[in-house]
Amino acid sequence: QLTFVESGGGLVQPGGSLTLSCEASVNWFTRFAVGWYRQAPGKQHVLVAGVDGADGTTYSDFAKGRFTISRDNGKKVVYLHMKNLQPEDTAVYYCSQIGANSWGQGTQVTVSS
Repeated sequence: QLTFVESGGGLVQPGGSLTLSCEASVNWFTRFAVGWYRQAPGKQHVLVAGVDGADGTTYSDFAKGRFTISRDNGKKVVYLHMKNLQPEDTAVYYCSQIGANSWGQGTQVTVSS
């Protein structure tokens, strides 16, 4: 079963940067498109960015130009590099196989001065 463990969240000031990591449970995760999602309080999960098996990437409009997704297949890790963070980016961030709607514990990102 493909699952992920997210890490790297924290408290950051507006304009700051963070890099999130999610480690896959199995090596064959490279077969699938993996996405970073986020869930703000009281809202549904929203796709932030995705990367497929050929390293093709996709971004939500709010992430374009500020967030970068990448994967290290040898380490079984998918990264989300975030810069110029704003208070509206505050959410719990999750990794999941795109389309699976399967959620781990996530990692909290809080953007506040």
